[in-house]
Amino acid sequence: MKAIALFSGGLDSTLAMKLIIDQGIEVIACNINTGFGSTKDRLSHMKNMCEQVGAEFRSVDIRDEYIKEVLFSPKYGYGKNFNPCIDCHAKMFEVAKRLMDEWGASFLISGEVLGQRPMSQNRESLEKVLNLSNCGGLLLRPMSAKSLEPTLPETEGWVDREKLENIVGRNRDRQIELAEQFGLKDYEAPGGGCLLTDEKFSNKIRDFIAHDTFTVEDIPTLKYGRQLRLPGGAKFIIGRNAEDNAILETIENRKYIHVRTELVGPHALLSVNADENDRLLAGKLLLAYCKAGFEGEQTLDFGGVSLSTLSDLSRNDAQQYFI
Repeated sequence: MKAIALFSGGLDSTLAMKLIIDQGIEVIACNINTGFGSTKDRLSHMKNMCEQVGAEFRSVDIRDEYIKEVLFSPKYGYGKNFNPCIDCHAKMFEVAKRLMDEWGASFLISGEVLGQRPMSQNRESLEKVLNLSNCGGLLLRPMSAKSLEPTLPETEGWVDREKLENIVGRNRDRQIELAEQFGLKDYEAPGGGCLLTDEKFSNKIRDFIAHDTFTVEDIPTLKYGRQLRLPGGAKFIIGRNAEDNAILETIENRKYIHVRTELVGPHALLSVNADENDRLLAGKLLLAYCKAGFEGEQTLDFGGVSLSTLSDLSRNDAQQYFI
């Protein structure tokens, strides 16, 4: 017997897998990549948690499908920001269900806890997710199973309902107790890992779609760097630190050109169709973020084209263009 678990890397989904594995069922931890997870690389952490409970880790990329079918047209709308939580969860379960035959699984599990999140994990929302994903009784939620209707794995006797949990609400004492009981190490503190729940990131998306059509290739351009919208309409992205700079340098997106300087300073991206005034302004703003100690006119590389300008703007001047 095998099950597919929707796996985020968090404690709840890890515990849910452990409860099922301890009943002699093989579990595949399926991490679904929508493109809007944390900017930090969590791959090693997720693999570590899977190794601790004995689950096989697999990752599935649905970024293009997610953008086309969920992000801009959710049936159940958005949360506080740009987060279509109910539709998002349903899409993940829909994808997992599609994989069941290929992966040889008989049912699905998730780490959802009834009442833990006001929008996406109340009883009504959990039912909406089931209906929208067409998973029916295939989806078992081990953390709150005893407070929910029995599912197919329980009624068929594949799992023992009495060995599942009855957790309801936001208190996490029982999760911590289980983590200690199972000897789990290095698990993460609870917290939102989805950028779509972040107000500032949501504003970046709203600004982007007001000027352009959003595609998979545009995701990393929103996740890294300072985001500026210049007077002529051009988008300008300035690296904030060495990590940002390294990532921005690797981005190849036909909508942008790379802006470079030989000075000690950030890497930047600028809309390829930026007019002359926006290019000149971008150069001045980039110089404002370079390490002090230079004087006079400086030459910058705009996608292979040289542009010379004076550094007569400050970082405070850049604030007015921030998104």
